[in-house]
This record gives sequence, structure tokens and C-alpha cells, in this order.
Amino acid sequence: MGLARKALSALAAAWLCLSINLPAQGAQQAPARVEFADERASNDVREVANWVIGSRDHRGRPFVIVDKNEARAFVFAPQGRLIAATPVLLGAARGDHSVPGVGELPPALIPVADRTTPAGRFATEPGRNLSGEDVVWFDYDAGLAIHRLRPSDAPLTRAQRLASERVADNRVSAGCVVVPVSFYEGVIAPIFGRQRGVVYVLPEMSSAREMFGAPGAEL
Repeated sequence: MGLARKALSALAAAWLCLSINLPAQGAQQAPARVEFADERASNDVREVANWVIGSRDHRGRPFVIVDKNEARAFVFAPQGRLIAATPVLLGAARGDHSVPGVGELPPALIPVADRTTPAGRFATEPGRNLSGEDVVWFDYDAGLAIHRLRPSDAPLTRAQRLASERVADNRVSAGCVVVPVSFYEGVIAPIFGRQRGVVYVLPEMSSAREMFGAPGAEL
């Protein structure tokens, strides 16, 4: 196991240990503002994170915010503490909705125009795909999950795309949210592979405020 994976695993393990001793839900004190420290995050990510904690929309569960415009994902503990962030690969096509019936097709047969990562609030569930690989489903009917990076024979490998500074290079999946192997095994699997959580995928065709802001509420 590499040093990066060890560090991520230790971080996730520490969060799990702390969660055992959390006070009852009624006694939890939500932070006024989610702290991102030195982590780069867009205004939309910051506003939605604060709204999630302030409104308790996540129902006390760990949650992920996926920023499609920046091709990054942020993982939070139930109290709103940022655990880790990572670049991600997303659907090759722009759009905030899944095409009906897309989940019934093998990924290779999905038309490029239909390979979207839908925006919205999704309840996660650990499970396995048809290949037996453990994944974290966030839209089972559409066949969409958070999963680890897989090998690729393409001229520009998916690992290179994840490392690229160009967001356009990250738009290559059939719609799933793809994370580095070390991040999946060190952060996603220890947390979301053991319990349900929530994923908030920010829209790219409209504003996060329009999608997640309750009437009269401030994000």
C-alpha cells in the first residue's frame, strides 16, 4: 500500500473512530460555516455545504458534493468537517439529467450525447456492479455510481485525465463519478462502503441556488 493510500486510510479510520463517540443527534452543534482550510473550492461548493449543514438536509449522514464545473468531489463528515477532496472523472456529455432507459444499456453502448452525470440530491448505497466490483451507488436505476479508476487503453489514459488541469479532460465517463484508486479505497470505501450517505451533484446548466435552495432560504 502506497504512502498516499495509507494516509487516506488513516484519515478515514480516524473519522470512523470519532463517529462512534458522537453525541446524540439533538445535542450536535452544527458549525456556522463549513471550514475548507487550504482546500480549493468554488463558491457553489461552499454555499451548498453550508446549506446542507444549516438545514440538516443530509439527515446526519456523511455526504459528498460533486462540482461538475470544476470536476472535483468533496467528502464531509456528518458534522460538516471536510475529510478530503479529489479530482474526478464525469460524464462525457454536458447535462443535468439522465436519459430515460440509459441504465439498461451496457456503458459501451450508451450514445456519447447521453453520457451525462445528473445533478441533484442522491441517497447513496454500497453495492456491487455486474462485474462484482464494489461501488457506491447514487442512482441505481441509471446505473450510476462512485467507483475507483479502472485501467484504460485510450491514447490519453484516465489517470492522465485525472491529473490534467483542463476540466474538459475529465469529461470521459459514461456518467459515473470516477475517483483515484487510493481515494476510493482510503476514503470512499471506509465511509460510504459501510453505510448510507448523500451525494449532492451540482448542476452545470443552472445554478446551485436554484437546485438546492429552499424558498426563502439562504445558501
